[in-house]
Amino acid sequence: MGLNDTVRAVLDHKGIGVCAVAPETPVYEALEIMADRDIGAVLVMEDADLCGIFSERDYARKVILQGKASRATTVGEIMTSPAIVATLDLSVDDCMRLMTDYRIRHLPVTGEDAVIGVLSIGDLVNWIIRRQEEEIHHLHHYIAGSYPA
Repeated sequence: MGLNDTVRAVLDHKGIGVCAVAPETPVYEALEIMADRDIGAVLVMEDADLCGIFSERDYARKVILQGKASRATTVGEIMTSPAIVATLDLSVDDCMRLMTDYRIRHLPVTGEDAVIGVLSIGDLVNWIIRRQEEEIHHLHHYIAGSYPA
């Protein structure tokens, strides 16, 4: 069912790709990118290397509450590092556990020595809901006698 599905299945459905900025990117610019793409976090990468992750939570706690200026602060100064990552063979349940244990909402996904995607808590919840709806649909048809043999 949904919790035993792997990250690979979720990314196959969602699609691969990442939104990343360099460590020297001003926080304000990263926030503009996040707003334009309607996302809550961006990866911080130097070439193909994952340096960390910058989220709305980092901004709230490490810029605003610390009285820093978002145009003068770089994401490299306040990013969460090292980033907790998932691999393609990790289960949805394992990802949910990682997110809960580390109190994070975004999980970069690595495959074959490269970052290939990001899963949010919303992606995982939507996956589980979709899989439960499929199972309910199949059970309904089975009980009603219209289930294909």
